[in-house]
Amino acid sequence: MSRPVRIGVQLQPQHAPEYGLIRDAVLRSEDAGVDIVFNWDHFFPLTGDPDGAHFECWTMLGAFAEQTERVEIGALVTGGGYRNPDLLADMARTVDHISGGRLILGIGAGWFQKDYDQYGYDFGTPGSRLALLKENLTRITARLRKLNPRPTRDIPILIGGGGEKKTLRLVAQYADMWHTFADLDLLAHKNQVLADHCAAVGTDQARIERSVQWPGAARAQSFVDAGVTTFTVGVSGPDYDLGELETAIRWRDEVNPEPVSGIA
Repeated sequence: MSRPVRIGVQLQPQHAPEYGLIRDAVLRSEDAGVDIVFNWDHFFPLTGDPDGAHFECWTMLGAFAEQTERVEIGALVTGGGYRNPDLLADMARTVDHISGGRLILGIGAGWFQKDYDQYGYDFGTPGSRLALLKENLTRITARLRKLNPRPTRDIPILIGGGGEKKTLRLVAQYADMWHTFADLDLLAHKNQVLADHCAAVGTDQARIERSVQWPGAARAQSFVDAGVTTFTVGVSGPDYDLGELETAIRWRDEVNPEPVSGIA
């Protein structure tokens, strides 16, 4: 399956003392030509002042849906332990409708203990969080089929993580996109593990879009050669400097044979 290269931006909702700064960054990102606008699902900053300004993920996605016209939107990624999965499916369906079918449902097992402790969720263990992610994905996909009205499309599911025994098995079973932090040397191995899981569950591994953080223009083609087609530039508040994003978009336009629109 041949896919065009796509560029995302993760507008990290930290250190912005007012929401208007994020709204402006979304507008500037879409105007710059980005393909996907992500945020993240944390309750506190991950860098800088740990108690600095921060906004909640899914409320923002509803606002992104109304504000934008072209880009896909989503969380990179939703914390698997924060919300009842049936409710999350309903939230995703609603944002899907608000956006006119532009939502990507990103989800992972969760990892930042402060989020859990401060908001009263059970942090558990890596094993228990992955078991919960598996249960959540089963319930989310079942609930999406029951909702009235149905989603406007089969909402793409993005799973973040790289665990070879459990996470990549879930990617093979449920995901349309896989986001990994694996470096280039490890990516080929992870791809093979994913291909093996896909073969075991009867999934065409070529239909799963590979996604990584933007490695810079000098290295990006090497990741494309390894099967990656989506790159995301992380940008933090309060300034939301889009200089590197604009570099990534120019690089995308040089390597793509034609303009990008939506998931291939």
